[in-house]
Amino acid sequence: MTPASHRRSAVLFDIDGTLVDSNYLHVDAWDRGFVAAGHPVDVWRIHRAIGMDSAVLLERLLGHDAEDIGDLAKSEHDRLYRGLADRLRPIPGARELLAELGRRGHTVVLATSAPQRELDTLLKVLDADQAIDVVTSGEDVSTAKPSPDIIEVALAKASARAESAWLVGDSVWDVEAAARAGVACIGVRSGGYGAQELLSAGAVVVYDDVADLLRKLDRSPLAGISAAHPVLTTGGAR
Repeated sequence: MTPASHRRSAVLFDIDGTLVDSNYLHVDAWDRGFVAAGHPVDVWRIHRAIGMDSAVLLERLLGHDAEDIGDLAKSEHDRLYRGLADRLRPIPGARELLAELGRRGHTVVLATSAPQRELDTLLKVLDADQAIDVVTSGEDVSTAKPSPDIIEVALAKASARAESAWLVGDSVWDVEAAARAGVACIGVRSGGYGAQELLSAGAVVVYDDVADLLRKLDRSPLAGISAAHPVLTTGGAR
């Protein structure tokens, strides 16, 4: 990883569902984890909560039962998800986009609250260390998205200002967290959320995935970012 100093701007990335194709593996692991805990949850409801802080996810999906069986469900999810690690793969264009942004002089930041063990696996799958300047993890915050904490930590680590940064994310929770941190957000549909959902949550523009963003990079909001304010645009795929 290269030093973050002397860079013109910061581009923050969520990892799960944005750079690595992992969301539906999380859904599968949570589904089986809830069954093991004796509280099956409709799979579509699980998908709608992916990307949230796990404590918030458990409360949303289990209600009052979260206090009694939430720890068991989470422990089963973690165990089952580790068993799916060989199915993880980068989203097409992820490595190339990170490298191109670095080549253009931007600070590339992975803003994730994934636990360190899980993060190590994701970084190995992504295999883009040379293009990454700053990485956060679950050890940096006590509450994950939609809380803005991890984005604020990422900005601090990158010595970047919110008004000169962008977040690229795949879920409405990414968009909401970015808004709370004062960071403009670009949405991608690779996590399973629709374009209109992401736009309604506050995304400035939505692309199919990071490969689509890379192809349209020179017409995207990231083409105009500098140390000053981001240039907002409504162009791109929706």
